[in-house]
Formats: sequence, C-alpha cells, structure tokens
Amino acid sequence: MAFEVDGKLHKIFDTEQKTDSFRAREFVLEVVDGQYPQMVKFQLTQDKCELLDGQNEGDEIKVHFDLRGREWNGKYFTNLNAWRIESGASAQAAPPAEMSDTNPPPGNEQDYDEIPF
Repeated sequence: MAFEVDGKLHKIFDTEQKTDSFRAREFVLEVVDGQYPQMVKFQLTQDKCELLDGQNEGDEIKVHFDLRGREWNGKYFTNLNAWRIESGASAQAAPPAEMSDTNPPPGNEQDYDEIPF
C-alpha cells in the first residue's frame, strides 16, 4: 500500500545498526490536520537511510511511504516505511505553466494540435 504526505521535518534521528545486516533510521514529520498538527514517525531502512542526508529539521518535504504491519510474540506492530523523500520546491505543487504545447501563444493557434505529441 503506497501513500504520500506533505509536512515539515520535525525531528531526524541517527541511523541505528539493528543487526549485522539490518539498519534503520527514524524521523518525525509535522503534518497539518485541522486545528492540531500531527507528529507522525516514519522509518527508513537499509540503503534508504541516506535519503535524509542533506535535510534539516524545519524543511518542508513530501514523504512517499508504505504501511507495514507484523505480529511478533502475540503483539502487533505498524510501521510507516518511507521509500522516497522530495524536498523544497519538488515537495510542493508546481505552479501553472505560462505556456505549453496545449496552451499555444496568442496568434499561433493554427500551429498547434489538440494533442501535445
């Protein structure tokens, strides 16, 4: 199950070597949700731990993640497993284009088709 969410990077934790072959890094995203912001913890694993390198607390980012759940010794755990992070301008919606193949400049409409390819 893939999801995405925009928010402000609230807290970045160090990468932890959990076993000889497994490492993980957690971070908290502040997500606007009505009157009260939500502090949501995500996890990065293995080679994805480096996705936060170069990010700073307070940065606006978009997180792409999967919802993961498992059972261990009769207890159930849920992880928000991040696999892609977009930062800065790429995390926000792109502004509308002033000119594109589907919106020709005035006076040149005959040179453009309805289909942009």
